[in-house]
Amino acid sequence: MTDPTSTLAETETEAETAATFVVTEQQFDAMFPERNPFYTYAGLVAATAAYPAFATTGGDRVARREAAAFLTNVSHETHGLVHVVEVNTAVYDHYCDPSLPFGCPAGQDAYYGKGPLQLSWNFNYKAAGDALGIDLLGNPWLVETDPTVAWQTALWYWNTQPGPATMTCHDAIVGEHGFAETIRAINGPLECEGGNPRQMDNRVRLFRHYVEIVGTTTGDHLTC
Repeated sequence: MTDPTSTLAETETEAETAATFVVTEQQFDAMFPERNPFYTYAGLVAATAAYPAFATTGGDRVARREAAAFLTNVSHETHGLVHVVEVNTAVYDHYCDPSLPFGCPAGQDAYYGKGPLQLSWNFNYKAAGDALGIDLLGNPWLVETDPTVAWQTALWYWNTQPGPATMTCHDAIVGEHGFAETIRAINGPLECEGGNPRQMDNRVRLFRHYVEIVGTTTGDHLTC
């Protein structure tokens, strides 16, 4: 039998989290009018509990800027939260490095891009899973079947992984280093330093739009 007291407490906790998240559900809907139903607002709000410094650091202006920057980048990676998995199925078997000690227990073709930041490669699934306490190496499909897990993996990368940059996306925004450094942390030379100015400019265009929706400013250093 379900404990009604426990259920009530969980509901109250979710409501409190939603009340403190700087992006409202209405703003989220305005950002992603054609999103895949998989990408739920409730899943995003629940995922933020794993990284409490996300969109809460540096005062209201910076917190809103970080949320807008994060949602800008996930929008770019998924074409407006439309795609849950990588579109090009022909490269699915590319993302397994079998030379690593943990290998690819879910299969050679199981670690293709999934979720808001298109998590890929077996080593990233292992690292994200270890950080979140979830066996994503063994069950990478959770990232395309559980909305909260999907958002958690994106927040894991955002808050902890510098990628090809010198800082994480979180540190880039709260440290006032600029939106440009979030692009660098996600795609590095593939877009920055002339790698693909069209893609970089698209991220900046979306960012300008999203900061207006959430009611903040872009800050400096937008392009890399």
